[in-house]
Amino acid sequence: MDRSLITLTDLTQRTDIPSPCYVLEEEKLIRNLTLMKRVQDESGVRIILALKGFSMWSCFDIVKQYLHGATASSVWEAKLAAEMGKEVHAYSPAYKAEDAKELATLVHHLSFNSLSQWHTHREALKDVSLGLRINPEHQEADTPLYDPAAPGSRLGIRADELEGISLDGIEGFHCHNLCECDSFATERTLQAIEKRFGKWLHQLKWLNLGGGHLMTSEGYDVEHLINTLSAFKERYPHLDIILEPGSAVAWQTGPLISEVVDVVNNEGDIAILDISATAHMPDVLEMPYRPTVLNAALPNEKAHNYKLGGNSCLAGDVIDTYSFDKPLVAGSRVQFEDMMHYTMVKTTFFNGVDHPSIGILRSNGEFELVRSFTYEDFKGRLS
Repeated sequence: MDRSLITLTDLTQRTDIPSPCYVLEEEKLIRNLTLMKRVQDESGVRIILALKGFSMWSCFDIVKQYLHGATASSVWEAKLAAEMGKEVHAYSPAYKAEDAKELATLVHHLSFNSLSQWHTHREALKDVSLGLRINPEHQEADTPLYDPAAPGSRLGIRADELEGISLDGIEGFHCHNLCECDSFATERTLQAIEKRFGKWLHQLKWLNLGGGHLMTSEGYDVEHLINTLSAFKERYPHLDIILEPGSAVAWQTGPLISEVVDVVNNEGDIAILDISATAHMPDVLEMPYRPTVLNAALPNEKAHNYKLGGNSCLAGDVIDTYSFDKPLVAGSRVQFEDMMHYTMVKTTFFNGVDHPSIGILRSNGEFELVRSFTYEDFKGRLS
């Protein structure tokens, strides 16, 4: 998926922003949420925030003005979702008995990954609207690591497993098979659901279509999404249709600011930064993908080439090679774009390297430092 940005905000010269620091741009978050509100208003579906992709609770006051709540993948995320003060939904591949007991007091909707999990915990969760995660056996994700519908997947129940089973007590189905996909993938997924699970849809109250709907990305056909969802709602007017994007909410809403600490040379110049790919933006290595760097280009397109390296001991803690107009020196700032979603939620304290601060660039241009991290944060995670 293209991660190019419509507009870029150069924060490298801001002396009030520390390095390293994740910076959420409030205006861009509101832009995304406004588009999502339009999708809700025109299609009749409801959208909630997937905390697994974006858990920056300091902006919940903004998010809750546009979305209906949040969805959680664990007890801790459910507790965080509850702090938004709206609906809380939950799904996990498996729940322990103590999880189910605690979630019963936190969530409004909960989906099980298997029939055995439902049978085990349905009594403890009898006051919650319960659902089953289904596997449509329809693949749309480009990256195997993020493909829930791949053959042999541990996620979701196949249609043939439901044959002859009473679903009394089940009020909804949950389907998640997308990853940064377009509206046509959503349309094909709905067709797959109708083909394999259509016989059960009439007896349900809701259908959760999960995340992966990248409706806030440049070039996404929002009109087609609205028409697709509206048509499905017309066929099943009794169903409450729910989408739970994570990436789309925070898509292109802010960078990670870093700083050059040293420059070394081994078959070319290597800039050592005060951030780590493996600790601070792991999707760069896991997906993998090449992040956009402000004012940088592909190798040899500009005058000065630098391989950008992290500050951990991992030999592969390297981002990629970029070219710049001017030489990088100690103190030069490097701005990695689009680092709000699936980045902060995956960070670690590996090697005990300085953890990036978190801040918000308000719509009026003022910077607010929300959180900085200390040695005590590092120490507290280890024992």
